Amino acid sequence: MKTTVALLELTFDVVQAASLKDKRRAVKSFKDRIRHRHNVSVAEVDGHDTHRRAVLAVGMVGNDRRYIEGVLQQVVNAAEMHRDMILLDTSVSWL
Repeated sequence: MKTTVALLELTFDVVQAASLKDKRRAVKSFKDRIRHRHNVSVAEVDGHDTHRRAVLAVGMVGNDRRYIEGVLQQVVNAAEMHRDMILLDTSVSWL
């Protein structure tokens, strides 16, 4: 069996956040929705001390690279459509 591990990094501008509390609310909402809909792991990995920037890492493990690519593309699409945050950058690493 071939194991494939993918890591998607998403960088956001949290435009509606006037405080860290506002940012946490927007980020938590997005993380919870992505976890529930796509069965991936999500963690905020950078931008903890600023209320306008958030960097999330999305991880997925499986045995079908095309399936993983499809799921990660759906995550990117959801990130682009999120109303409280603007997606600035994405990058994918295959491990």
